[in-house]
Amino acid sequence: MKKILALLVIAPLLVSCSSKNNEVNNEAYVKDTNAFDILMGQFAHNIENIWGLSEVLIAGPKDYVKYTDQYQTRSHINFDTGTITIETIATTDPAAHLRQAVISTLLMGDDPGSIDLYSDSNDIQISKEPFLYGQVLDNNGQPIRWEWRAAHFADYLLQNKLQRRTSGLHVIYSVTLQLVPNHLDKRAHKYLPMVRKASEKYGIEESLILAIMQTESSFNPYAVSGSNAMGLMQVVQNTAGKDVFQMKGKWGTPSRSYLFDPESNIDTGTAYLAILQNNYLGGIQNPTSRRYAVITAYNGGAGSVLRVFNSDKTKAVEIINSMQPGDIYQTLTTKHPAGESRRYLVKVNNAQKSYRRK
Repeated sequence: MKKILALLVIAPLLVSCSSKNNEVNNEAYVKDTNAFDILMGQFAHNIENIWGLSEVLIAGPKDYVKYTDQYQTRSHINFDTGTITIETIATTDPAAHLRQAVISTLLMGDDPGSIDLYSDSNDIQISKEPFLYGQVLDNNGQPIRWEWRAAHFADYLLQNKLQRRTSGLHVIYSVTLQLVPNHLDKRAHKYLPMVRKASEKYGIEESLILAIMQTESSFNPYAVSGSNAMGLMQVVQNTAGKDVFQMKGKWGTPSRSYLFDPESNIDTGTAYLAILQNNYLGGIQNPTSRRYAVITAYNGGAGSVLRVFNSDKTKAVEIINSMQPGDIYQTLTTKHPAGESRRYLVKVNNAQKSYRRK
């Protein structure tokens, strides 16, 4: 994850399933977004004051970043590249700060709602079933479940892998370790029962759900974004979440704790795919063409997909139905106005092919 300037952190990145899921821009949504921007801005400001402007690092869809020790120590898991970096700028016994952060990170549980990524609180609970169990092997090639093994591995890292660099006035001490090569598949496997349940419930292919989860978060249940998208499928409360609750006859929007629960997140994201498939884009007759449209709409909205073909929604559907699926794919990946949406279709489509082969 790139280090982010504080001003960029608070920019309204309202694209993808984050603005994503719907093209609603009502007053409540604006107020909620502004509140989140303020929270993010203050959080980035705290980090900048302590680490320096060039060292601002914030959690994202594929990056777990947790600060502790009054912002002096941080743990960064990059779920895309498969690396864990623990760093500290503590001036008193930095090795002890690193050791505790390594142990806490290796043994943290899989309840994303229990950890506040936008504070320096020491709220990481050591779990008997660590989220990273099997995704990290110690220096003896063993998975890490118990505190004694995590502590031994932390000592090994400090003795053999400790690094030091300077940034501004700070000396930064760190250790870096790798996740196992098949870490992505191991995380995906954790959520297969939930994916199958949602697939049967809403009539959405398992391979599509998995492909979107991989593209959105690399199966990171702690995933957050600058537009306040949350969880494995990067759902926003006031857009896709609101649509799904309305479909279910519920009032309001899902809470943050609801969307950080993996099963609820997968259910909500899959339900929104069903809304796109059956309602917003239900007039598209060819299932492959409709799938391309649904994928792109999950990122940039159904309206933006239809406008690629015609400003009139009815005519857009007619045009889509007169074209071959391959031409629909070509059009959406070259003519959609949002570069992110163009790339998103390519990524999800390729990922879905790989899951269909498994």
